[in-house]
Amino acid sequence: MTEVLVADDVVKSYGGVRALDGASITLRTGEVHALVGENGAGKSTLVRILSGTLTADAGAVRLADDTRIAVVSQELSLFPDLTVRENLFPDGELRRFGLVDRAAMDRAAGPVLAELGLDVDLGTRLAELPLADQQLTEIARALLRSPRLLVLDEPTSALPKEAVDRLERVLRTLTARGIAVLYVTHFLDEVMRFAQRVTVLRDGRVALAGVRRAEVDVPQLVAAMLGGGGPQQPVRRARAAAEGPTPVVLSGVSVPGRLADVTLAVRAGEVVGVAGLQGAGHLDALEVVCGRTAVSAGRVDIGGRGQPGSLREAIRSGVAFVPSDRKRYGLMTDRTVWENTTSVTWLALGREGVLPARAELVRRTVDLTERLRLRGGPYDVVARLSGGNQQKVVFAKWLGTDPKIVVLDDPTRGVDIGVRAEMHRIVGELAAGGAAVLLASTDLAELTEVCDRVLVFVRGRIAGELSGEGLTEQGLAVAMQQGLG
Repeated sequence: MTEVLVADDVVKSYGGVRALDGASITLRTGEVHALVGENGAGKSTLVRILSGTLTADAGAVRLADDTRIAVVSQELSLFPDLTVRENLFPDGELRRFGLVDRAAMDRAAGPVLAELGLDVDLGTRLAELPLADQQLTEIARALLRSPRLLVLDEPTSALPKEAVDRLERVLRTLTARGIAVLYVTHFLDEVMRFAQRVTVLRDGRVALAGVRRAEVDVPQLVAAMLGGGGPQQPVRRARAAAEGPTPVVLSGVSVPGRLADVTLAVRAGEVVGVAGLQGAGHLDALEVVCGRTAVSAGRVDIGGRGQPGSLREAIRSGVAFVPSDRKRYGLMTDRTVWENTTSVTWLALGREGVLPARAELVRRTVDLTERLRLRGGPYDVVARLSGGNQQKVVFAKWLGTDPKIVVLDDPTRGVDIGVRAEMHRIVGELAAGGAAVLLASTDLAELTEVCDRVLVFVRGRIAGELSGEGLTEQGLAVAMQQGLG
C-alpha cells in the first residue's frame, strides 16, 4: 500500500478558536481510514483542508502524483430541481456532435448506480427521490469522477440498513481497486465494520493516530473521543402511560400506494417507535399525524381534534415535528438561535401575527438552550454552530411550544454520541412529562434504547409490534425484512 495523502501538524484557527491544533493523518491506497470525533472536534475543518477548499494556517498536506479527490458531504450539495442525470454530471454533460448525449451519460452512470443498488429513472427530478436515494446519488456522482481518494462525510446518516449494507460492499470493491477512502462517521459500529484504520480527533488534536481497527474496540474509541468514560447511556425502562384520552389515534387508515388499513395509538407518557425498510410506510404514518398527508379511508384523531389538515393545524393541536433534514425543513440557518427557537411559538399560542416582546422571546431561548446544554448564545447565527448544536436548536424550537405530541423523524441523524445521549435524555423527559412521542429512526439501536415499543411496517401495513425483552436490534432487522408472521 502506498501513501496517497499525508497531513502533518495541521493548524487552523477561526478568530480566537483553534479548530485544529497540530492534526496529522496518513491515507493509503486500498484502505478505509475512519475519522471520528465529537461535533466540534475538527473533523469537518480537516476534511476541507485535505480536499483543498480551505487553507491551513500552518502544517503541510502532501499528495501523491495524479491524486484526484472526490468528497461526499453530509449535507447534500445536489440540485433538487434538476434531474438525477443532470446531478450526476454537474461539470458538463456528455455531448455528441454538439448535442447532449443522454444515452452516453446513462451508459457511464449505469455500472456505478448498479454497484450502489440505486435503481432510479435518470430523468426523474431529484427532489422526488427519498432522502436515502438522494444521498446515494451524491455518492454515485463522486464515483463517476474516478477518484484515487474518496472522502465520505457521514455517508450513511440518511440511509436505511439495507443501503448501508450495499455501501459496505461498494467500499470493498473500491479498496480492492486501490482507492483510498477517508470515512468520516459518528457510527462506531460502522468503523468496526468498514475501516482498516482509525484516527480520533478531540478538541482539534489527534487522540488516536491511525491505529489498526483490529487493535481497538468501541469503548476505547469512545474514551478517546470524550477524554473519559463517555456519557451515561440511557437505559430503556417501562413507563406507565398516563390516564385520560389517547393523544394519537389512527384507525384503519389508508393512503393510496403508501398505507393500507393502519391502526395505531400512542398514549400520553409513551414513546412508540415506527420502523421499516425504505418505502414501508412508517414515515407516511408520521406525515399523517403531522397533517402533511391526507388519508383516503379510516379515522385520525390527533390531540382530540380529529385529523389536522396541515402542519399549522397540527401544531395548534399540540404537535411538535422534528424532521430528519434539519437544513431543509428544520432551520433558518442564516438567522439567529433566538429567531429559530421562537419561530413556531405564535402558531402554538394561536395568536397569529401577535408575538411576545423580543426580550421575552430571547429569555425563553436562553431557558431552552440551557435545558438542552447548547453551546451557543441566543444571538449566534445558526450556520456557525456545529451539526449537533444545530439539531439542539431544532429541538429547542419545538420544545418552546410545550407540545403534547412529539413526532421525531431520525432526530439524531449526523450527531455525535454525546449529543445523541442528550437527545435521548430529552425524549425521556418529554415522555415523563406526559407527552406522547412517536419516533422513526434509521438507527435500530436508537429504537431499542428509547422506545417502550416499536411498530414494524412492511409494504404499507403494520406487520407487528416488538416490546420488552423482544425489542432488540436483531429482532427489528428480521421483522423489517420478513414481518412478524
